Parts: sequence; C-alpha cells; structure tokens
Amino acid sequence: MKEPVAAPFLLRVLGVLIGCLTALLGLVYFLVAGAALGAFLLSPSTRGRAHALLASGARRLTGLERRRRSVFFHDTFPEHHASDQQILRYLAARTYSGLLCGVVVGLVDFGAVLAGIFAVSLVSHSSMTWVDVVSQVVLGGTLLFLAVQGLRALTDQDARLARECFGPSERELMQRRIDELATSRAAVVRAVDDERRRVERDLHDGVQQRLVALAMLLGRARRGRTPERADALLEQAHKEAREVLTELREVAWRVYPSALDHLGLREALGGVSERCALPVRMEYDVPDPLPSAVETAAYFVVSEAVTNAAKHSSAEEVSVRVTASGARLTVLVRDSGTGGADPAGSGLTGLRSRVAALDGTLHVDSPLGGPTTITAELPCA
Repeated sequence: MKEPVAAPFLLRVLGVLIGCLTALLGLVYFLVAGAALGAFLLSPSTRGRAHALLASGARRLTGLERRRRSVFFHDTFPEHHASDQQILRYLAARTYSGLLCGVVVGLVDFGAVLAGIFAVSLVSHSSMTWVDVVSQVVLGGTLLFLAVQGLRALTDQDARLARECFGPSERELMQRRIDELATSRAAVVRAVDDERRRVERDLHDGVQQRLVALAMLLGRARRGRTPERADALLEQAHKEAREVLTELREVAWRVYPSALDHLGLREALGGVSERCALPVRMEYDVPDPLPSAVETAAYFVVSEAVTNAAKHSSAEEVSVRVTASGARLTVLVRDSGTGGADPAGSGLTGLRSRVAALDGTLHVDSPLGGPTTITAELPCA
C-alpha cells in the first residue's frame, strides 16, 4: 500500500461510525447466507459451488469496505487479487472488530450522557461534597481514557486488516524485495563493468598514447644532433609528462576520489567544481557525518552530472545543492543547457543503479530546451 496522506480527524471519525454500520451489514450477510447455504456447505458435492457463492457476496461487501477506507481514511491500495479464503477471513474479522468498535462508541456516548447528567446535578444540587466531585471526575476520566484507547486500538486494527486483505501478503512483499535486490545487484555489476571499460578506454586512448609520445620525444632527444634541439625536445617531453600526470589524476578521481576518505564529501565536491570547465554554484547543507557508501554515491552523482553538463549540454553554469532532511540525503544538480538528456544513457543508467543499490531513487528531468535537473535521494540510516 502506498503511504497515504492523513485524512482529517472528523472525516476519520465519520469513517469509524460508518464502519460500525458496514460491520452490521456483514453480520447480517453471514447470518442470511449461512442459513441459506449451510446445508450446501456441509455436503461435499455442493460445497465448492456454495463456497464460491458465499465468497462472491463477501467480495462485494469487501469492495464496500475498500471504498470506505479510501474515502474516509485516504488509503490507496495497489491492485491485488485476494483469494476467497482471504476475503471471507477478512470480512469475518472486520465484522467482529466493527461491532466491537460500535460497542466502544456506544460506551463513549453513554459516558458523555452521564457526564452531562453529572454536570446538571452538580449545578442544581449544591449539597455534593468536593470528595464526591473528585471521585466522579476521576472515575469518569478513567473510563473515558480507556474507551478512547480501545477505540484507537480498534481503529488501528481496522487499518491493519485492510492492509492484510487489500495489500500484498508478507510472502509477496518478500518476493518483491528479493526481485528488487536481484535486479539492483545485476545493475550494479553492469555499472561496475561499464566503469571498468571506461577506465580502460581512458587509459588506452589517453594516458597510453601520451606515454608513447613521451617515449618518442625522449628517444629523439637522445638522438639529437645539437644541444639546442635536444633541449627543445626535453622541454616538450617535460610538458607532455605533466599532462600525463594530470590525466592520470583525472582517471584516478573517476575511479575513486581519495579526498572522500581524508577530507569528506564537501571537499571532494569542491574538487569537482575546481576541475569543471563551467562555473559551478555549490550549496552544501549537511550537518551530520554521512555513511561512506552514501558519500560515495552522492559524489559520483554530482561528478557524472557536472561532467555531462560540461560536455554535452552547452550550459553556461551548473548549480549543485546537497541537503539532508532527517534520515535522507537529497542531491540536486541543475544546468542551464539545452536539455534532451537521455535517462537510459549508459552514464545515467549507471548512476541509477548505484543509487538503487542503496535503496535510493534518481530522477532525471531534461525537456528539450532545458534546463536539465537530476535529483537523487539517498537514505542515510
């Protein structure tokens, strides 16, 4: 069941009162249908069809209960096909709890009437002592407290019964969770493999080619016929060596930024801003330390999004906002580019897999014409 928006208190009270009436309707149904189908339910030859007829009527009443929960309690249940046994069991339990809830409501009303009579007698008869008044107030307050607590417990039971009937079973929830974890694990493996291929490509096409060029420059310098020519080649080789070191550092940061371990997420994101060719406006509001896995995922979301904006979006600036609210970290990256980012692209798919592995969510909003907004939400607990 999706998390509902809480209904107003008076609407929920009305839903409880109507639940008492629907429970009475369920009791009447069981009495009438039991009397009509009892003999057929006892006979093995007709038991199956009689049970199906009984469950069919119960399913209609259960649909009425579902609408009551939806209207008065704002419950939103996913599509779920309950078995006949589950329907009958729910309606029987709902009938019992609803009638018991009606008894509690009646006791509350009876207590309210007695309280009114006591107030009238207190005003009209001044002979009552303060001991009598205090004892009556304590007794009435205790009974009212017990009645209200009982009503709350029965209301919670009503919600629990609805979740068990209309929502997926514990077995289905467990199977769904297993499927999600298996999918997430497979996606993480694919993302790691893609990242390895990208690192190998960067090393092969970038660093390796520069090292070959450096070796050739040094060889030419050794074979230089004049000192001036050798010096010029050595200076060019020195420049090439600095560029190789810079590119190696970039590759290492894409694999894993060591600043995360030594300086924390804030400083690591500052490094992303410094290396970006575009102006990056950074907002960081995270008061408490974060788990290492969350910091790593947040870093790669920002790094990949900023790199994509610099390469493909024709943006003039990028804004990054990292905030924590309760046990949830929100990372928002927005650029002023032309939009049209493909959420199914390899980079964003890898980010989504990395975030999903932590039970987080990644949303990409990139209409044509821009702007592109990437939002990641990560649980910190």
